[in-house]
Formats: sequence, C-alpha cells, structure tokens
Amino acid sequence: MTAAPYERAARLSWPRVVFVGLVAAFAVLTIPTLVDKHSWTGVAISVAVTAILAYVYLTPKRIAARFLVPGTILLLAFQVYPVAYTITTAFTNYGDGHRLSQSQAVAQIEADSVLEQPGAQRYELSVATKTTDTSGAFVFFLTDPNGKVERGDASGLTPVPDSQVTKDQFTGKVTTAAGWHILTGIQVNGLGQRLSTFAVPTSGGFIKSVGLSEAYIGQFTMKYDAAAHTMTDTRTSTVYKASGGEFKAADGSGKTLPIGWKVGVGFKNFTSVLTDAAIRGPFLRVLIWTIAFAVLSVLTTFALGLLLAVVMDHPRMRGRKLYSSLLLLPYAMPAFITTLVWSSMYNKDFGLLNKLFGTHIDWLGSPWAARGSVLLTNLWLGFPYMFLVCAGLLQAVPQELKEVARVDGASAVRVFRSVTMPTVLIGAMPLLIASFGYNFNNFNLIRLLTDGGPYPSGSSTAGDTDILISYTYRLAFGGQGAQYGLASAISFLIFVLVGLITYGGFRQTRQLEEVYAR
Repeated sequence: MTAAPYERAARLSWPRVVFVGLVAAFAVLTIPTLVDKHSWTGVAISVAVTAILAYVYLTPKRIAARFLVPGTILLLAFQVYPVAYTITTAFTNYGDGHRLSQSQAVAQIEADSVLEQPGAQRYELSVATKTTDTSGAFVFFLTDPNGKVERGDASGLTPVPDSQVTKDQFTGKVTTAAGWHILTGIQVNGLGQRLSTFAVPTSGGFIKSVGLSEAYIGQFTMKYDAAAHTMTDTRTSTVYKASGGEFKAADGSGKTLPIGWKVGVGFKNFTSVLTDAAIRGPFLRVLIWTIAFAVLSVLTTFALGLLLAVVMDHPRMRGRKLYSSLLLLPYAMPAFITTLVWSSMYNKDFGLLNKLFGTHIDWLGSPWAARGSVLLTNLWLGFPYMFLVCAGLLQAVPQELKEVARVDGASAVRVFRSVTMPTVLIGAMPLLIASFGYNFNNFNLIRLLTDGGPYPSGSSTAGDTDILISYTYRLAFGGQGAQYGLASAISFLIFVLVGLITYGGFRQTRQLEEVYAR
C-alpha cells in the first residue's frame, strides 16, 4: 500500500531535511559565482550533487546510498579529481609564463604593451567590485574632464547616468555607485599585479590605471593578427609567430614574448627527465638518495625497534613498564617540534651535539653529514613505532615452537633466526612497506630539518638531502619559476614507483606466508 504524501513527509527526519537544505543553500550561493566565471562544468557538478543528495536523503528507499554517497563524493573530490588533474597537467606546459589560455595571453600581451601618448586624455579613477571581497572581478569608474562617467571592464566602456553615482565635488571622482562597492585606497593598492595588468579596451586603444586614482588612454604597441596567428611589435616591426604555447620571433633571433599559454606537450615532460641533461642529472641524484633514505630509514628504525622489543621481552628484564614508557616519549612529541629541536642541536656553533662531543662539525652544511643527520633524526622519530609493533608481534610468536627448538638443541640465536624472526617479519612486512612509502614522501622532515640543503655549486633546485617530493615541491612552487607540468610528471613517476615497490613488497610477503605455512 502506497503511503500518502503527508505520511511520507512525516517520515522525514529533520536532520536529513536540514542537511539537504544546507547543501541546496550552498549551491544557490555558489552557482551565481560559477556562472559569472563561465564555469559551466562547475555549475553542472553543483546541480548534479545537490540533486543526488536530495534524491537519496528525501526518499525512503535509498537507505544504503545514504551511507555510500557522502563517502563517494568526498573520494571523487579529494582523491580521484586531484590525481586525474595531476596526470592531465603532466602532459601540458602549465607553469610560470604559461598559465593562461591563448586568447587571454593575447589580451594580456596587448594590454601590457599600452603606452600613454603625449597629451592623451586622463580620467579620475575609482575601482569597484560587486561585493567587499576584492578577490573577484573589478571594474573602473572613469570620470573624464567634462564630468562624464563611464564604467569600464574587460569588454569595454558603458555610460553611467549621473543619477546612479555620487561624485567628489572638486575632482569629479566617483565616491559611490548604485550596486557597486567603491574600494578604498588600501584595497586598490592590494590589487597589485592585477590592477597593473588590467586594461579597458576602447576604439583607439586601452585605458589603464596610473597610480591609484587616475587612468589614461593609450595606444597598444603589440598587435595581434588572428588570421596569421602572429603578434607584431609596431615599434620595431618584429613579428612573433605562435608556436608551442608562446610567441617566437620569426626572424630567427630566438626572442620570445614573456607571456605564453597552456598547451598540451605530450610526453615531453616525461622524456625530458631522461633526455634533458639539466633535469636528468639532479633527478637521478635525488632519486638515488630518495630510495637510499627510504630503505635505510625503514631498516634502521625496524632494527632498533626490534632490538629494544627483544630486550624488553626478556623474562629477566626488570622495570619493563618504566623503560617502555621512556622509549615511547619521542613518539608522544609532535614530530615537527622534535625535528626543529634536532635542527637546533645540529647547529655548528651553538648546537648541543658539537658542545657535547667537543667537535666543530657542520652537521647540516656538508652533504654526507647532512644526510647522516637526516637519517639520525628520522631514526629518533621512527623507532618507537617499530618498537610498539615488534613488541606486539613478539607476543604472538608461539612459545611451543620455541620450546621444541630448544629441546632439539637449537641455540638462542638459532631460535631467534628460525622461529622468532620469520613470524615477526610476516606480521611486520605490510607495515614495513607502508613505512617505506611514508618515508619515500617524508616531506616534512626534509622541509623542516634541511630544506633540501646543502645545495651543490650551480644548482638551486636540487639539494643534497632533497628527496623526490621536496624536489618536486621546489619545481612547482620554488623561487626559480613554477613548472607545474614537469612537477606533475615527476609526481606521477613517484606514484608509479611507490606503487610498483608496494606491489613487489606485498608479493614477497605472500610468498613468505606460503613458505612458512608449509
């Protein structure tokens, strides 16, 4: 029997209604912004997500989906989309100088080439936005010498009736405008680069700001030919042809314009890792150290953790709880604080280590000392975890097997090697693989302890203690210019490497289990 509409409505719990209402409200607030930015994909996703959530939570039959849909949406948003976007970026030249589309780059080049002509008209300038938030689009309110007000944006000028604005009685500058928020001088100054590159197209050129309260009308010196895909410098008559996401001089001089655009480059970013000497050398050096660092970190922390667990497991050990508690102290401290403390201890002039041993070692200043310092700090941070794991695994070793081995005359070392160690390894192998993957991407330790340094002479992108993830971070966000495409390609290679090593590790674990199960 089908329930009446009022009965179905009565079954709806108010938390679900409130949740769907909040989602719908969020969509209503964000969709106008997405439409304003012509982000139709974002609009479609916002509408689809809202519709799916409303259907799932406002109908009585989709009980299982109520638990699956939120997790699925978050998985798509925070896992699948970033991975897919990174892979897509790896096949482009996206980075500094290639952030825009071709049409945006052309408009930017033309706008940047605008020069004020002698005797050109000037305007009183007010900068305005739709809201008090200055992160979005802004417009110019321009008052010419005759008092006429026009609003300028990227599409051109629009006359503004005097009834919609209030002007300063002395300068004529617009102080209020209906439906707009006039920015203060501090806010206009905060626009920075966006203001200096903003230009309003007119029939005879562009209007650009000069200072915070004036604008001029000027002529552009770079002219784009859409049919020939060329940009011509009218001052020197130099012609630049569009090629590979940038304008290159057609005269063979090798000159390029500083603003390019984002294009697909195929496997260029991947092949350059192997073929470009400037990239191949630092990449291979960092890759070797990354593998060595991850392997040594796992081995040293596991060895020390296992040794301490065996000692604590000895039946004659007294004060076991006290010692175990002390051994876990490094694990209880926040890792970033511990790392910073160790960084100060490595100080050449005032560090604890040099004072304690009476030495004058530059722990973080020479390549091998810095690498040793990184490993030592990571050992301090990681051995408590391995101690906990090994202490638990030792409890799981069958005592009967040990007794049988001893009765057969096996020594303590033989019992440990043939009975205890295999059992511990089978249980610890998945954690060792996970630890390897974690240390392969242990960005925080490198960033806080050495920041990748010291740096070899002539190289500012790859330090001696850089691992792949910190090297990639510097490529993407370093001061040498962002190379998002190349950084994404290396990130993808890291993903593949860690995946292959993890797969091999799990296969090895399965083989161990099969061997010792016989």
